[in-house]
Amino acid sequence: MRHNRGVNQSNMNLQGAIDLGAVAAAREAQAKAAQAAAQRAADPVASNLIIDVTTPSFEADVITRSMTVPVVVDLWATWCEPCKQLSPILEKLALEYDGRWILAKVDVDAEQQIAAAFQVQSIPAVFVVIGGQVAPMFQGAMPESQVRQVLEALLLEAEKAGITGRVEIDPGATKDASDVNQEHQLPSDPRFDAAEAALESGDWDMAAAAYKEILAVTPGDAIAKIGLLNVNLLQRTDGRDLAADIDNLTLETESVLRAGDSTFLLGEFADAFALLIEHLRNVSGTERDQTRERVLELFEIAGPTDPAVVKARIALTNALF
Repeated sequence: MRHNRGVNQSNMNLQGAIDLGAVAAAREAQAKAAQAAAQRAADPVASNLIIDVTTPSFEADVITRSMTVPVVVDLWATWCEPCKQLSPILEKLALEYDGRWILAKVDVDAEQQIAAAFQVQSIPAVFVVIGGQVAPMFQGAMPESQVRQVLEALLLEAEKAGITGRVEIDPGATKDASDVNQEHQLPSDPRFDAAEAALESGDWDMAAAAYKEILAVTPGDAIAKIGLLNVNLLQRTDGRDLAADIDNLTLETESVLRAGDSTFLLGEFADAFALLIEHLRNVSGTERDQTRERVLELFEIAGPTDPAVVKARIALTNALF
């Protein structure tokens, strides 16, 4: 759902305006990921070969297991489109190889300590752990044929290292998949419900308060962070004429920040980033810091895989250093 509240409506096209429904979509993606994990748990084969790893379980699930069988670590996130292409391929092959290696899935948003330990720069990122030793496999999505070639090569390396075990599948008692799904069904979170209801009604102050309440309890909640950044942007631009902000641009930092917000809200992400980064090159001190922070905030809202963000990050780095 697109929110145009507070924008001068004189024939202005806001088709490119920011989609606040992305916050709700992110929650839905998390729910689907949890549902998929629940379905794997209901399958005695999949639950042994494809595991969801957390920081507390990493030592046992990855390092210890790698002493007998290679462990392929898939670092992914719910918002990552290439991950949605690669993960099903890895899961399919994990089942096909029938226990010759284990697939360990790590949600980098939920398990930031693991992501930091692997020094992940972009996702999807795939590593292998053999005999406790970590080695990179590849980054980005790959076709199944190439993934298979990489897996064959790592199995040869594992054999050289004496790691030739195979996962034993426990065919013991299992639960019906529908029962497991019900157990893992994510309940509605009243805190997010309150924030989204406030967004729907255009009450930015209430929405901001709701997201801040979530972050006070769970500071690393990625969805709440992005939600709050969205609200902050709407609060800054509420009631403004976006076109006038752009047309009346001056060299003053406040004018540039306003024009950057307005350009971004109109969906011209690349232009907004270029405007702000060019200004950053020509100012110093507090003004430079303000401009850099605004660029980073807009990066977060647009998302790390947006092409404009990918390109602008390079430009920002060059401008800063």
